[in-house]
Amino acid sequence: MPRTSIAFLAGLFAAGCSPLETLNAVSPSGHYERTSGIPYGTAPEQRLDVYRPDEADDRAPVVIFFYGGGWREGAREDFEFVASSLTESGMVVVIPDYRLYPDVQFPTFVEDGAAATAWVFDNLERLGSAPDRVFLMGHSAGAHVAALLALDERYLDDAGVDGALRGWIGLSGPYDFLPLESGYLLDVFPEVSREASQPINYVSPGDPAALLIHGGDDTTVEPGNTGRLAARLRESDVDVTVEIYEDLGHAALAASLAPPLDFIAATLEESRRFIERLAVTEN
Repeated sequence: MPRTSIAFLAGLFAAGCSPLETLNAVSPSGHYERTSGIPYGTAPEQRLDVYRPDEADDRAPVVIFFYGGGWREGAREDFEFVASSLTESGMVVVIPDYRLYPDVQFPTFVEDGAAATAWVFDNLERLGSAPDRVFLMGHSAGAHVAALLALDERYLDDAGVDGALRGWIGLSGPYDFLPLESGYLLDVFPEVSREASQPINYVSPGDPAALLIHGGDDTTVEPGNTGRLAARLRESDVDVTVEIYEDLGHAALAASLAPPLDFIAATLEESRRFIERLAVTEN
């Protein structure tokens, strides 16, 4: 990574305001309309924000983005910079909150992700899109949620989703992280359901196409998670693209989605290219 990139990131993370607030503040916002706090369930946390680009057509791709935070923290408004990036390419972006530990354990947060996805499929006309244009995207714990929704069909079926995902993008995702030996994750993932929490266990032929991106210097989520899932997807002849940025860490990969920081890595460009490739292909 260039020294200028490292210095810029260090400045963000040392600033008085949070790094996410800084990324939102320096990302352009004049090209989309935001509708905030739409309920997709009855719990207070079951709310989502919709970002619709000013120049969207009537079949714009919809990207549902699940943020990370170790399944115990995060807020949808902190990730407006992701919407800023993707709406510039004419995509509609939906960012839901979901219930978190310690209020809930696995699989509740995945079930919330399924309910948010069902809301999107039920409101495609309102969003200006079509059933063959829906994508999932997530970073870290959010990539875990996206992966289970894409690979374990029971979640979307149980939520009543009428349609199929076009593809999904996982950034720094934990897909194959057992055994758990210590720490709060032992409570997040109860032993009785621990095996069911591993996305790699649900790969099968016919799964939606995947783009998996990881930083080679990630010390939060071991990069082998991405390598092992990609290998399993290829064994099942699933369309999968993998990008490993060798000198990039966990937080820096997420930051590279911000428009002013796209020089850190090609995360944003690869994501756009993946979505645009699949969105123009008719089912």
